[in-house]
Amino acid sequence: MCGGVAVLDFDNDSRMDIFFTNGAKLPELKKTDPSYFNCLLHQRGDGTFEDVTAKAGLSGASLDYNFGVAVGDYDNDGYPDLFICSIGKNALYHNNGKGTFTDVTEASGIGGKPATTLSIAAAWFDYDNDGLLDLIVSNYTLWNPKSDHRCMMNDRDFYCNPQLYPSVPHRLYRNLGKGRFVEVTKQSGLAAAPSKGMGISIADFNDDGWMDVFVASDTEPNVLFMNQKNGTFEEKGLELGVAYNENAGVGSSMGSDAKDFNNDGKVDIFYNNLAGQIWQLLRNRWDLFETYSSLSKIQKLSMPYAGWSNGFIDYNNDGWKDIYSANGDVDMMSAKSPQHDTMFENVDGKSFVDVSEEMGKDFLHVGYQRGSALGDLNNDGALDIVVTSLNEPPRILMNTAGTGNHWLMLSLVGHKSARDAIGAKVKLTTASGRVLYNHVAVSVGFMSSSDKRVHFGLGGETKIRSLEIRWPSGIQQTLKDVAIDQFLKVDEPRK
Repeated sequence: MCGGVAVLDFDNDSRMDIFFTNGAKLPELKKTDPSYFNCLLHQRGDGTFEDVTAKAGLSGASLDYNFGVAVGDYDNDGYPDLFICSIGKNALYHNNGKGTFTDVTEASGIGGKPATTLSIAAAWFDYDNDGLLDLIVSNYTLWNPKSDHRCMMNDRDFYCNPQLYPSVPHRLYRNLGKGRFVEVTKQSGLAAAPSKGMGISIADFNDDGWMDVFVASDTEPNVLFMNQKNGTFEEKGLELGVAYNENAGVGSSMGSDAKDFNNDGKVDIFYNNLAGQIWQLLRNRWDLFETYSSLSKIQKLSMPYAGWSNGFIDYNNDGWKDIYSANGDVDMMSAKSPQHDTMFENVDGKSFVDVSEEMGKDFLHVGYQRGSALGDLNNDGALDIVVTSLNEPPRILMNTAGTGNHWLMLSLVGHKSARDAIGAKVKLTTASGRVLYNHVAVSVGFMSSSDKRVHFGLGGETKIRSLEIRWPSGIQQTLKDVAIDQFLKVDEPRK
C-alpha cells in the first residue's frame, strides 16, 4: 500500500513542490538502499523539479515501511512540517525554513503508539480551536511480517482477507505548543471506536464551527467522529448514515474526501472501493447523510474499477467539483487487474459522467495506482494531479486548462486560528448570483496531502460580488468585488 504523496510549498517560493513516501525491503522492514528512500522534489522556476531529499534531510533512511504523509504548520512559523506514517515508528519532521528539516519525533512526544501498530494516514486539524494544529492518525491493525498469516490462492501467495486482522483505535495527539504533543486518544473518545482505518477527511459536517473527522474503514463500518466542543468526540457513523453502504453492507473503503459537490452549503463525503463494490457518494442533509451513488450514476460508472486515492477536483473550472480516482486492483488476479484512473465529471451537482477517455493518454496509463495529491503545480488556475503506482515511477499529470473558464485561488492565513486555517469555510457569490462553496482541506484521498489553497472554478462568470469566510476561530470576514483569475492571499482579521 505504499506511495503517499504531498503537494506543498516547503520553501515559500510560491511554487508547489512534491514529497513521496516509500516502502522498505520485506521482511526486514529496512530501507536497505536508496531505492526505498522517501523523496522531496523542489520545483525550479522553469517548471522542472530537482531532487533535494538529501539536502533537506528527508530520505527516511532510518525509518521502516512508510505509508501516508500529513502536511501542516504545527508551530505556526509559516513553514509546512511533515508527519510520516509507518509500520514501526511514525516520524515528525520540523521545517527549519532554510530548505532543511529536523526529525523531532522524540522531542515532540508524537511518535508513540502500541508496538506493531500499522499507521496508514494522518491529518492535521485544530479540534479544540485553540489556534494550534493537532494530529489524528488513521491506524489499520497490528501487524508484523514475522508473525503474519500466510494465505494462498492457486498455489501462490496471496493477500489475506482483512477480517483476519484485529481492528485498532485511531490516535489523537493534542498540540500543547512549543513543539510538544500529548496523546489524548482515550480522553477524547476515539479509543472507543476502533476500525481498520484508511482515508481520513476533516470537515465541519454539521456547521457548528468545530472540526469533525470521517475515517474510511476497510471491511468494517466507517466511522464519523463528531466534535462535542469539549475536547471529546462521539462516534455517529451509524446514526448519521455513513457506516454502511446502501445495501447495509461494508466494503473495502479506501480513500476519502469531504467537499460540497452540489453547492448547497453542506459538506458531503465520497469514498471509493474495490471493483464490484459500491463507491459511495454521501449527500449531507444536516441530520443524516443519504446515499447518492445510484442517483448520481457513480455506482454504475465505478463498478469495473478498484479505487484507492481520490479527490473532488473541479478539473474544468466550471464551478462543479468532479471526482478523480486512482485505480488498480490489489494484486494481479486477472487481465483486468491493472487499471487506468477515472475522472467523473459533475453535471450541475446532480449526476456524473465518465470523461476519463477525454483526459489524454498519460491519464489512461494502466497500472496499480495508490496515492495521489491535487494542486496547481504551474500556477495557471487549473488543478493538476500527482499519482503513484506500485513498482513504477510516479506521474505528474498537468491540466491543460483549455476550457477558457475563469477561476480564483485563495491562500488563507490564520492568526487567531491556526496559521493553516484548516477547515475555514468560504462562500463565493458571483455577480449573477451563483453561489459556490469550498473549505481549506489538506488530507485528501489515500495516504496523501493536497495543495492547501482553496480553489474555485467560475465557469463563464466574470465578476465576484462577495467572498464570505468563516475562520476556525469563529471570526467572519467578507470581501467585496473580488477580481477573478488571480491568486489572492487573505489574512484573518485580528478580531
